Amino acid sequence: MSTAIVTDTASYLTPEQIEQFHITVLPITVILGDQQYPESKLSLHTFYDYLKSEQALPTTAQVSLGQIEEAYDRLAGEGYDEIISIHLSSGITSFMNNLRMFCKTYTKAKIYPVDSLVASAGEANLCLLAGQMVANGDTAETIVPELLGMRDTMQVFFAVDNLSHLARTGRLTNRSAMIGNLLNIKPLLTFNAEGQIIAIGKERTMKKAFHYMTDKLNATLAAVDYSLLVTVINANNAELAAEWTTELTETFPAVRVVQSQLGPAISVHTGEKTMGLLWQRDWQSY
Repeated sequence: MSTAIVTDTASYLTPEQIEQFHITVLPITVILGDQQYPESKLSLHTFYDYLKSEQALPTTAQVSLGQIEEAYDRLAGEGYDEIISIHLSSGITSFMNNLRMFCKTYTKAKIYPVDSLVASAGEANLCLLAGQMVANGDTAETIVPELLGMRDTMQVFFAVDNLSHLARTGRLTNRSAMIGNLLNIKPLLTFNAEGQIIAIGKERTMKKAFHYMTDKLNATLAAVDYSLLVTVINANNAELAAEWTTELTETFPAVRVVQSQLGPAISVHTGEKTMGLLWQRDWQSY
């Protein structure tokens, strides 16, 4: 039995990770005015320059089922019997529901669709665990339950500069929770159990937002008996991400801390300067 892994660019895997675990990454399309770009071909500089302009607001288009079929056909032709397909949360896109329907009629390989219920590092970590288990000789029937179990250990909190992008794109589920004067406020958000983005509070500064998140991390560490991986996530905010990483490493020496950069497909919705923390059981501990 030969197992392949497919994901989308919202996972923001590094080129080294993609190569190490032979992961197929399909691009989400980012639309800037009358130009369309596969996310993997759109530079952060070009995207953020456009975001700051007064041109038509950017949008995205999910991976098409045509792209999916082409990728699956290629992998099946290369001898893969089964494909684990890990993608962006069904709470913020209809893609997963469409994929599940497609998989019911696809016959060239056995497809295992996995809803990450999140984006970015949470999606990437599922891919990395799957890749590690494939390398160890495991098959999808063993891997997928472990992916779902690790997904259940995930917590994510993020702060945006403002809610305008999320409100405009309709990705904020409980928008009314944040009604009021949001001037100089950093709205705090998370993903709920259905993979939807919800507002949970607000802080005056990113520093206070960070302390809110680390308090939650402390509570998790007191409650679990496994190793945690914490990812510092930023949208074009590298300097602050480095500061958070240093502080986390010093404060939580037993925790592995890494960084991930949000790209255009997610930053379309969150806006620039978003910061977040995501943690879950360390995939390297499996």
